[in-house]
Amino acid sequence: MKKLLLFTVLFGFSFYGFSQNEDTIVVTDSTEVKEPGSSSLGLKYGVRGGYTISHLDFEGTPTMDNKHRNSMYVGFFANIGLSRTLSLVPEIQFSAEGADAEPLNLDYIQMPVLLRFRINEKFHAGFGPQMGLKVHKYEDGMKNLAYSAVASVDYKINYALFVDVRYNYGIRNVFDEISGVVAKNRNIQLGVGYKF
Repeated sequence: MKKLLLFTVLFGFSFYGFSQNEDTIVVTDSTEVKEPGSSSLGLKYGVRGGYTISHLDFEGTPTMDNKHRNSMYVGFFANIGLSRTLSLVPEIQFSAEGADAEPLNLDYIQMPVLLRFRINEKFHAGFGPQMGLKVHKYEDGMKNLAYSAVASVDYKINYALFVDVRYNYGIRNVFDEISGVVAKNRNIQLGVGYKF
């Protein structure tokens, strides 16, 4: 009898605990709901890679073959949300640039830092400085450090996947001053990225 009474009391408490009065339901603002991978406040990591179309912009007539170099780039980024519409995106990437002729090949480890703006739900734009450290060649008549300005636009496919296009405008001569040659690196990057 005691067991039956104890069972009834416990059943009553559990029933009471799971029931809810409709008047006590609180609905919060739906704009506060964030989808996974949202660029709002917080820190997200990701990878990006794709195709680079690069050339050197010479002052005057180049003394060597200056065809476009078509290659690849790959890198990692962090997206630091500052507000609902603004984020800071530091990156590190490898990019093969310069011109097609082997003496003009410039391969860099680059560190862009972009200020990224939300245009609407799908489109974002960004701009910022970039520093590059030349790799695989040394004392070849080319400077080991490169500086450029970067502008980008990306389109969000879903909460994790996006495609982007970037234009890199070199602001420093890639040749050593002693050479007497002046050329700046220019390239377009077309790629895809994934946010974890």
